[in-house]
Amino acid sequence: MMGAAGTLATPLLGYLLGSIPFGYLLVRLRAGVDIRTVGSGNIGATNVGRILGRGASALVYLLDAAKGFASAGLLPRLLGLEPGLPSALGGVGATLGHCFPVFLRFRGGKGVATASGVLLALDPAAFAVGGLAWVLLISLVRIVSVASIGMAFAFPLAVLARDPADALRAHLPVLAASLLLASLILVRHRANLRRILEGTEPRIGRRLGKDSCGSA
Repeated sequence: MMGAAGTLATPLLGYLLGSIPFGYLLVRLRAGVDIRTVGSGNIGATNVGRILGRGASALVYLLDAAKGFASAGLLPRLLGLEPGLPSALGGVGATLGHCFPVFLRFRGGKGVATASGVLLALDPAAFAVGGLAWVLLISLVRIVSVASIGMAFAFPLAVLARDPADALRAHLPVLAASLLLASLILVRHRANLRRILEGTEPRIGRRLGKDSCGSA
């Protein structure tokens, strides 16, 4: 599949790939329950960890990140396309698929893990900056949602700061995609932001209740 048709296909195929609900499937297979009815109700790695433990949480994070990496890094090549706009579109599609999966009636996760895989595929150096921001924030405030939002916005800032002129020309698709993903992650964490303002957002090490939402 070549040219414009292939480019237009990348977000759709990325969306379908991103819609695979690994967290939901793993909890259903191993615990026999619908993860959306347990803990925060989120299908991401954080809520999986509450039910199945850290090992399962790490596995789901890696699988969700792999969806994003495959959609942005591998899918365009399989379609015979050059990286750039197709990679950005595929990655955004995958993250939207994770957040609004067609297989679960559009009730999905918060997109952090999938977006991190996308960002790794788009720009590994900027991804490293985002990862460093996550580590620093989690060390300082011990709130996963704050660290996740900080990581999401550190990526486009790193892309822009490295070479502003190039970011607005050759790397514009990457910059635009990273800004879209950061905005999506911010919106998906609106409940967390409300709890942060109220001073009730759980910190690492504190047991999370049903009304608390994890980041992934």
